[in-house]
Parts: sequence; structure tokens; C-alpha cells
Amino acid sequence: MKKGRMFYTIFITILVLGIGLVASFGSYIYFTTISSVMERVSNSKQSYMTQIKNSLEQKIQTIEYAFNTYSTTSSFDEVVKHPITEKDFVAYRNVNSQLNYIATMGLEGTEYSLISLDQNWKISNGSLSYLTKTEREKLFKTYIDHQDKGLFWIKTDKGIRFVNTLPVFSKKKQAIALSDISLQTLNRAIQAEDHMAVFILNKQGDLMYETEPVEQLLTTQQLQHISEATATPDNSGMLTLEKTKHQPAQQVIYAKSAYNNWTYLTILDKKEISNAFQTTKFGIITMVLVLTLLIVVVAYIIAVYFTKPFQQIKRSLPKNPNFSFKNEPSKNEIDWIIDSIDSIVTEKESLESLIQSEMPQLETQLILNLFRRRISTEELARKMPRLGYPQLENQMYITLLIQLDNLGDREPSDKDVLLLAINKIVEETIPEQQRMLPIILNDDIQATILMFTGKNEQEINKQVLDDATLLIRTVKEYLNVSISIGISKSYDNLIESKEACEMSKQALHHRLNLGKESIIFYEDISTVISGPVLLHYPTEMESQLFDAIRIGDEEQVRLSVHSLLTEIMTKNNHSMNFEVLLVRFVNNLIQLEQLLGIEVLLTQNNHALYHRLLDIRNPEEIERMLVEQVISPMVKSMKEKTNQQFRCLSEKIAAIIRAEYDQELSLELIGDRLHYNPNYLSSIFKKEYGTTFSEYLMGYRLQMGKKWLIETDMTIKEIAERLQYHNPQNFIRSFRKKEQVTPGAYRKMKQAN
Repeated sequence: MKKGRMFYTIFITILVLGIGLVASFGSYIYFTTISSVMERVSNSKQSYMTQIKNSLEQKIQTIEYAFNTYSTTSSFDEVVKHPITEKDFVAYRNVNSQLNYIATMGLEGTEYSLISLDQNWKISNGSLSYLTKTEREKLFKTYIDHQDKGLFWIKTDKGIRFVNTLPVFSKKKQAIALSDISLQTLNRAIQAEDHMAVFILNKQGDLMYETEPVEQLLTTQQLQHISEATATPDNSGMLTLEKTKHQPAQQVIYAKSAYNNWTYLTILDKKEISNAFQTTKFGIITMVLVLTLLIVVVAYIIAVYFTKPFQQIKRSLPKNPNFSFKNEPSKNEIDWIIDSIDSIVTEKESLESLIQSEMPQLETQLILNLFRRRISTEELARKMPRLGYPQLENQMYITLLIQLDNLGDREPSDKDVLLLAINKIVEETIPEQQRMLPIILNDDIQATILMFTGKNEQEINKQVLDDATLLIRTVKEYLNVSISIGISKSYDNLIESKEACEMSKQALHHRLNLGKESIIFYEDISTVISGPVLLHYPTEMESQLFDAIRIGDEEQVRLSVHSLLTEIMTKNNHSMNFEVLLVRFVNNLIQLEQLLGIEVLLTQNNHALYHRLLDIRNPEEIERMLVEQVISPMVKSMKEKTNQQFRCLSEKIAAIIRAEYDQELSLELIGDRLHYNPNYLSSIFKKEYGTTFSEYLMGYRLQMGKKWLIETDMTIKEIAERLQYHNPQNFIRSFRKKEQVTPGAYRKMKQAN
């Protein structure tokens, strides 16, 4: 089966990443192994160089020690000063024996010679010879003159010569001891393994020994650089030489002698490292090839696994006849799938758009049928899923009705627009998953069915209260009108929506008792509806209102009307009670009008007053209508009739106070005498004199008390009793409060003047 573009994209991506990781891992192992092999080889050569140094150094030290020891003996002093001839067999034998003894201590194959500078003889390899004058001068020039040391090594054509001028600690040299170490002897002593090139440099950097021609491996400048770099005695290590025109970059293993500052060195052979690394290199290559093959297999399996769903989707989708050749499935299955899905989605969207355009009307009709109970259980179960309402177990419902309290400053014709706006606010405020579609139920009410899943009764009521509070606040903010909300009891079957709607309407009917912007739960008023009818009418508050009407006090009238209606609404839970008491209140107003002889409620324009008041369900609107259209006209009519009457009654009260101040006086007594309500008399007296009856009476009595304090000799107690103070202290307290001094102090002050 042909593989699509997605397969090759995944396969190549994983393959490239995998090979990259393998290459990185292999490179790391390769360079790490090379470093390890180099370190191992260099450590081996370093150890070998140290071994060579120690071995050769030990032999050289032995030769030096032997000659130094021999030069300090008496026999040496005698023999070098004695002219040995062929007849001096004993002296010759002693010298030769000493040289043979030294030869046994040093390197095998080394030639030892002793030369007497005083007697011009030389014993070497068991033979005696004599020095010519030229030979003697050459020896002085070579080994004694211009030499700052009595012991040194020089390189010869046959090897290395050890020169020891004797005596060691004397400036006057009498003899020269020579030890010639041949190249064969040195090669045996060093025993270079695997033809390893070994070089020995003296302290000055001169080449003392080489196993191979040094010119082929190192230049003179490189030898000088090695000597300078290894100047510290008794150390070892590895030194890297830079690449030159004739030599590549090389690494040198060296060991420095602390005894004679000779440097023993060898060159790290790259071929040797390559040979040591050969087996490991084949292992790394094999590992990389195996991992690469494994990655190819894994990449193929992963690509097949991840593209398998695309192949299944491709087979399940219908063929698209409009699909172009460039998007052939085998070439690019994702584009083919996307185009096929787009085609299906386009067809689905066109179908859904047709259904969606009709959905609001269908949903609205469904809810209206619920409120009218024109739908069966089977039909409801069939239509709910189509309209997007999942049928869940333990789901509860509540019907919420909204009614305008007033229109604000708008015209009655704007009510429909306001209800539509409120309906839109409900849609935006309450989440869609918590409600069904909000609708306009009739000309006055907006209705919404709320849905709750997995909540108890208390949680449902709290959620409904929060939603209702938010709706009232939002409508107030955006539309500047107030609304009231009626809430039904919860129910678990949508078929019961009609009964729930009636509950909410009953709740809204009780706005008269609660005022505007009310949130009314049917459960809270159900006990009131079914309970006994108890009427409470605030007679005393009505009397205060009627007194305010008589005296024409408009401010007091408004306060009294508000208090009266509030008292009626709060003390009568049933709306019918309120309507009965409202009719009673209007009847009492008509009787008051007839008693006062004015005509306001009996005019032709107010014959339908009862019907108008009972049709209003907003307490605030009822209060406004009563004040503006009924009570305020009565107050204005009474003002014209009562001004003179007020003045006359107030003067009568003041005259009684001035005449009977020393007797028991009260508004109740004066009201009985003048046949007026005490409260009525109190209000008109305050209106005329600007003070209350009791304040006026107390002021007049204190004025008479001051007069008696000045003009009579009565005691303060007698004055207090005559002025109807049962306790003299009360008189003193009132006098001091008004005059800022006590009665006694006032009398003394006036008598002093």
C-alpha cells in the first residue's frame, strides 16, 4: 500500500533525529576512547622512560663512585706518580686489577682507561702505552683546560664517554679516568621495546644518545625547545610540539634526571595509538550501524502507528468528487481529510442554519405550550433534545415571572419595548445552561423557566435569589425602571409549568404588601393565602393624617400618608386585606371631606376612584395618586378656611395659659374644654407661635417666677409649689437651665442692683 506524505514526514523526521543522536553518541564514545587509549599508551611509555632513566642512572653513578673512591686511596697517589715500565709488573697489575674491579660494577662492555698526566702513561683494556707530548697537550686541552667540572660526559662516535679528572677535589689534576660506553652497550641497557625511538639530552640540550636518527623525527629547534621546557629536574610528563614546515605536530614523553639533569625522551607514535585503537574502532562502527538500523525500524513502526488513524479516517470519509489531483489522498492525506471534513461541515452548517433560524420560534412555542398545558409528556420528551435541552435525572425547575413596577419617565406605549429589553437582559444575565429560553408571557409579564441539577432546595433558593437580585440591579442600571419578581415553588416535571406560573403570579400579586423591587417566593406567601384573614387598620395614624389635613400642613400630610400606607401593607399580609382597608381609607376621606364642607372626591372626574386605585399593583404609585389627586387638593382647600381658625384657637390657648398658669394645665384639659383633639391643638399652636404648648407654659411660669423673686418675699419652695412644681429641685433645675443661674443667685443679683 502506498504511503502518504504524513508517513514520510514522520519517518524522515524521526530518522534524522535518531541518526543525529547516534552520530553524537558515537562521536562522544570515539573521542573518549581515543583519549583513553592515548592516556594508556602515554602512561606506559612514561613508565618505561622512567625505568630506563633509573637503570642507566644507577650504572653511571656506580662508575662515578668507584673512580671517586679509587682516587682518594694512597695506592692511586703512588701509582700515578710512578713511571710504569714493562718491568714494573706489580704496579701495572694493581692498576689493571682496579680497572677490572670497576668494570664489574658498571655496565658490561664498557672500556675503562686510566691516564697519568704526571708520568705520561695510559692503561686501557689491559694494555700499557705511553703519551707523546702532542697527545698529552691534546688531553689537557680537551679534558682539563676550560672545564669547570672534574666529572662530565661527552658523546663520541662509538657511544658515550665518562670523563673523570683526578683527584676529584684538587685543582691540580694528576690523572684522567675514562669510561667509554659503546652504542651496543647502551642499546642493551636501554632495550627499547617495539623499536621505540629513545633520545637522551644532556643538561645543555645536546643529544647524547639516539636509537634512531634524530633528524628524521626532531629538528634542532625542537630539541632546544624540549630542553628548555623540561628545565625543572626530577620531573616527567608529556610535551606537545607544534607543527613545523618539515615535521607534523608531535607529542613527546620525557623523564628528567635529578642526578645529572639528563632528559630521557621518546615520541608518541600515532601508528601505535591507531593499532591499539583498531579493535575499539571496529566495535564503535558496528554499534553505530546496529543503532542506525534499529532507529530505521523504530522510525518506520512509529510512522505507521501515527499515520494509521489518518488512513482509517480517509477510508471512512466519502469520496469528494470536487477534490483536485494535486490533493490526491496518497500524496497528502491530511489535506484530503481536511477538504472532505470541510465539505461535510459546510453541508452540516447549511442544514443547521436552516434549523437554527426556526429554533427560537419553536422553542418559544414550546414554552408557551408548557405554560398553557397544551403539550403531552411524550411530545415533550421528543422535542426537548431537538431544542438542545438534555434530559437529566434529578433535575428541578422553577418558574420566574418579572413585572414592571413603573414605567419611570416613559410613556405607557413603551411598555412592550421595556419588556423586550428585560427579556434580553435575562438572556444575557442568567447562563444558558441554567435556564430555558426567556419569553414574553403577556402584555405585562416576562417569564423564564430555571433549571437546576444536583442541588437541594436550600441551594436552589439561594441561587434563584442571587439571580433575581442581579436582574433587579441590572434592569435598574440599564433601563432606569424598577421591577418585581415572583418565584414559584420548585418542581421536577415540566408538565407542571402551568401551575408554577400561577404560583409566580400569586407571588407578584403581593407586591402591594412589599413595595417595589420585591423578590417574592410563593412559599413565603402560601401560608398567608391559606391562613385566616386578620385586618389591622391604624386608626391613630389616620387621625394624625386628618389633623394635618385640617390644619393644611402639606409636609406632615405626605409623611402621614406614607406612614399610614406602610403600616397597612406591613401589618396585612394578604393582598385582599390591603384592598379592603384601602377602600375603608378612601371612604373615611370622603366622610372627612363632607365634614369639612369641601368637594374634591365627589367631583365627576373622580367617580371611578375605587377602580383606579385597585387596578394599581404598585404601592408607590397608589401613594402618589392619593397624595397628588385626592389629599393635596383637600389640604389646599382647608388652608384657606383654617388660617383664621388657627389664630383664634391659638390665642384662646395662650389666654388660658396666662390666666391659669398657677393651676394644673394640659392640652387634654384644654381640648376637652374647647372640644378639639389635643394633637390638633398642639399642631396649630406650634404653627402659630413657633413653639410647643409645654415650652410656652414653662416659659410663662418661669417669667412669673422671676417677677416673684424680685417683687415678693416668698421662698423658692413657695414659688415652686405655686407654679405647680411638685419638687422645688425641678423648678431650680429649669430656672438655671433658662437663666444660667439658680433662683437664689438671681434674687441676690437683682436686689444688689
